[in-house]
Amino acid sequence: MNFTPVFGWFYLDSETRTASWTGVEFFYNFITSNSGTGPFAVEVGENMIDIGDVVQLSNRDGDWYHTLFVTDVSPTDGILIAAHSDDALDRPLASYNYASARFLHIVGVRFNLEFESGGCFDALINGERIEP
Repeated sequence: MNFTPVFGWFYLDSETRTASWTGVEFFYNFITSNSGTGPFAVEVGENMIDIGDVVQLSNRDGDWYHTLFVTDVSPTDGILIAAHSDDALDRPLASYNYASARFLHIVGVRFNLEFESGGCFDALINGERIEP
């Protein structure tokens, strides 16, 4: 976890968490600028979205109010999402009422490994084949 206040990536309980877990703009700022521990993403066009990516919705005033996770991209149903506010799973994005959307492609995640040097992890980290 990244314990940087406000802009980090941690959730221990409802009282001990970063704003990135609950605030749409905080999440966007974290995920698109994170160069430390945790996930990172880039904003892409709707046609570049994939399973596991993120969609954020805004209203007519330009306020970003909801973060959704992509569960599928279907040629017949379009982008399907999961969300906790309305307990949605595989709900079509088209069924939401919103003024605009932004699409965040999750590129990867950074993490720190702590291990003793000299074991099989050295080979894995270096991309070497592990012989039985």
